Amino acid sequence: MKITCVIIDDEPMAVNLVKSYVNKTPFLNLKGAFNSAIAAMDFLQNEPVDLLFLDIQMPDLTGLEFSKMIPKQTRIIFTTAFDQYALDGFKVEALDYLLKPFDYSEFLIAATKANEWFKLVKNKKETTLNTNKEFLFVKSGYKQLRIKLNDVLYFEGLKDYIKIWLKNEPKPILTLMSLKTLQEELPESDFLRVHRSFIVSLNNIEEIERSQIIINKQRITISDQYKEKFLEFVNKNSFNN
Repeated sequence: MKITCVIIDDEPMAVNLVKSYVNKTPFLNLKGAFNSAIAAMDFLQNEPVDLLFLDIQMPDLTGLEFSKMIPKQTRIIFTTAFDQYALDGFKVEALDYLLKPFDYSEFLIAATKANEWFKLVKNKKETTLNTNKEFLFVKSGYKQLRIKLNDVLYFEGLKDYIKIWLKNEPKPILTLMSLKTLQEELPESDFLRVHRSFIVSLNNIEEIERSQIIINKQRITISDQYKEKFLEFVNKNSFNN
């Protein structure tokens, strides 16, 4: 994941310095650089970014004033020559505050802090979405079918297709999708990939025999690649350790 960013500073030399720092930071993707907040305003309305490197002391519109006008999801690292603004910067929930002149090591510490923040937010969103998910819509033929996840026994991958095996259904639903894509949509607490061709419902496992899972009389082999994670699940839910 790359963090999209914009530089806003009325000093051309400061813009060029931060540009050079951004360009050698692998997880940053520079979308633009501007010499005033007003000049950046139209651009950000049409192309919002994740992060601003924003000077505070600028003519017409200061960085602090501008910070109150941007979307909440856009985060800020202030860059300024005046340390008296530090408290004001943190009041508007800036991720960090770089006091000019700063070198690349100081810049990288602030940028890394932003990177960790965005990762945390992304993981939190994914966990919340996956935990609360109760169904999926999948395309089968010319229809979009609503599949209740509680009814799924396991998913079986066949090249570009997936067979969805459901409770009390003798035939699977066939859909055009990869197991990798599907895995990203499933709640990790309820489903686990145990083989390159199988994702199983953990709530519907009936037996575990050596390196095989039995679900609805079907034997599914646990491959070595996925064995460690599956054993973690078993140990966590075992009462005879």
